[in-house]
Amino acid sequence: MRSPSHSVLPSGTARTLLVLALTAAVSATVPAARAAAPETPAVTKAPVAAKPYMGWSSWSMQSSKYPGLNPDGDYSWLTEQKVLQQTDAMAAKLKKYGYSYINIDAGWWRDKDWKPEFDANGRQTADPVRFPRGMKPVADHIHAKGLKAGIYLPVGLEKEGYGDGKVPVWNAPGCTTGDIVYGDLRTTNGWDSSYKIDFSRPCAQKYIDSQARLIADWGYDFLKIDGVGPGSFKSGDNYDNVADIAAWQKAIAATGRPIHLELSWSLDIGHIADWKKYSNGWRIDTDVECYCDTLVSWENSVDDRFADAAAWSRHGGPGGWNDLDSLDVGNGGMDGLTKAERQTYMTLWAIAKSPLFTGDDLTRLDAYGTSLLTNREVIAVDQSSTPPARPVTPAGDQQVWAARNADGSRTVALFNLGDTPADVTADWAALGFSGRGSVRDLWSHQDLGSRADKITATLPAHGSRLFTVTPHGPAQATTGYEAEAAGNTLGGGASVADCGACSGSRKVGNLYLGGALRFNDVVVPKAGIYSVKVAYVSGDPRSAQVSVNGGGATPYAFASTGDWGTAETVSIPLSLRAGANTITFDSGSGYAPDIDRIDVPKRL
Repeated sequence: MRSPSHSVLPSGTARTLLVLALTAAVSATVPAARAAAPETPAVTKAPVAAKPYMGWSSWSMQSSKYPGLNPDGDYSWLTEQKVLQQTDAMAAKLKKYGYSYINIDAGWWRDKDWKPEFDANGRQTADPVRFPRGMKPVADHIHAKGLKAGIYLPVGLEKEGYGDGKVPVWNAPGCTTGDIVYGDLRTTNGWDSSYKIDFSRPCAQKYIDSQARLIADWGYDFLKIDGVGPGSFKSGDNYDNVADIAAWQKAIAATGRPIHLELSWSLDIGHIADWKKYSNGWRIDTDVECYCDTLVSWENSVDDRFADAAAWSRHGGPGGWNDLDSLDVGNGGMDGLTKAERQTYMTLWAIAKSPLFTGDDLTRLDAYGTSLLTNREVIAVDQSSTPPARPVTPAGDQQVWAARNADGSRTVALFNLGDTPADVTADWAALGFSGRGSVRDLWSHQDLGSRADKITATLPAHGSRLFTVTPHGPAQATTGYEAEAAGNTLGGGASVADCGACSGSRKVGNLYLGGALRFNDVVVPKAGIYSVKVAYVSGDPRSAQVSVNGGGATPYAFASTGDWGTAETVSIPLSLRAGANTITFDSGSGYAPDIDRIDVPKRL
């Protein structure tokens, strides 16, 4: 298992022991609580996170084993001098492209042996060796460059700040640290490095207020709260930190300073309503860093984001965004990726509307990395008001993702996640129109002209292309077939069920261990390969065996729709004969998604 956000790994590995040293008080990336009072989140939220934020974070450099990065010990990279160097480099190289946040991650209050510093009121304060002038002068320098300053904290009351429960809470007469936690000192967060705060006790909010006041007085514009649950590989009452994040939102609002609140890591999608209500962003996955001799790697960092981003795609929007973590594409060999992988990395982040914040060394960006990070057309995809893209084809090695733009055009990404070169095709039918469409390549800034019916690209291993497709033909005319229609055939345990999100308010489910659904009398005018749109519901990734007219079945992977109350669609190519056909969805020996309906083009 990959190391969770500068966190403690599950025991049993050397890396686990290493990060455990951090654990006592550290954390990584956390979705943040929104800077608006709970009663009026819509009023104050949008100005803070109207668009996905852009910037830089320190954690990738801190956590890497790359030669020379941390010569004084693990996680020793973080110092005031290093942060100011990155600030100056961002101001010179990336600021004009929209990058604005300089985010200081875990460890700013800990020495190189990970011993923490706290003030007289149990609040984290700067380690005097790492940040000899304290945290306010750092924020002042960042602001002087026209940038915004970010800082980091783990959720809960860190154990070292407890002080036998006798530490007074700032600006709260009569309150001590013993008055803000549960009496049994139960632990919380992704590393159990903090005591869980009991928000039924009036002193608890006062402590969060004191932390927020300190951060605001220092001049920080961004706060990442890490180890948040449900999430961070933890569940259960001890790890439910929704009350913490609500308290942080309230405390930030009381400071009067607009502070972006980001939450981390691997947040529970079942609590998305809470994350949206109280924060401006939420990490949907574990750390992107590989904790190896590069910053990231394809297997540890990029490939699994495709499955996870699909499930969260409908939740990102102004005020709160799905966070895919650091974008480390600018340092060449230190990144640990091929050029194709670096482009694919940024392509996914852009179409998913993830924050674009790099963890690279900005003082030594290479030419190719700079071209990726500064491509204005790709940045515009991330920063536009268009909803995040989602897959329009099954979740195999070759995928097409798309989103509809306000002007009727489509943002279309082609991905080859396989280990060898492959052709990837975007059919106009899967994008909802027919005839011709003009195509612009956003990475090369080239107009590719008008194409009939589709565009195909040969992509290298782990490669991608990113297009804007403008339809010139009409909307695709289709014939819809409901899964629950009386003329269909159900096999095994398959059955009809109610579905408020589905067409006709019904679906066919229980497609597992031999369950099957056969659509009968699917009529097309002539033989050919049709792009058939499948509407389905699936709370987790599943596969189905699809066959036509009793022929051999082809397995198709369906990405999670995020929960069992949401329907999404993908298009699959099926070879149909003129006249009536049957189309069968069979679970085989596994579990298939619930099927809502299919829509078949009326003509090729």
